[in-house]
Amino acid sequence: MSMSFVCMVEAELPPGFRLYPRDDELIREYLAQKVFGRIGFSGHRPPMVDVDLNKVEPWDLPRAALVGPREWYFFSQRDRKYATGQRTNRATASGYWKATGKDRVVECHGMLVGMRKTLVFYHGRAPKGSKTDWVMHEYRMMEGSHEQSSNLSKVIYEIRCA
Repeated sequence: MSMSFVCMVEAELPPGFRLYPRDDELIREYLAQKVFGRIGFSGHRPPMVDVDLNKVEPWDLPRAALVGPREWYFFSQRDRKYATGQRTNRATASGYWKATGKDRVVECHGMLVGMRKTLVFYHGRAPKGSKTDWVMHEYRMMEGSHEQSSNLSKVIYEIRCA
């Protein structure tokens, strides 16, 4: 029995299922369902797992994913660098995720539903880390566009190796 078959059975997904969501679908159909405690995805659990990205190296993530040949999707809780601050901790044991470019607006039918941030993984410690081919997109809901919840720090990550 192949690993992909086992993952499909565990996720209760039909054979041949592929996950190619648009940015707005990731936020509205998956992240919002997770944040507000709904099961979503046709009554089954979503084809994404919870992962603490500060404890897992990028090359170990494909084994944790339920679906995806070259792109993997995960739920994660944003970790704060300092308990009282707003800065996000994106360090792992062997490197760190560095934001590149500016945040992108995610809209659905002209309405703002969230933001997308692009991050690249670097080996070592800042500022002397060496860039790798691992790229991650962080999707987050807009705090003002939904009811206030302590779960709004949850995000979805799309990770791929270029």
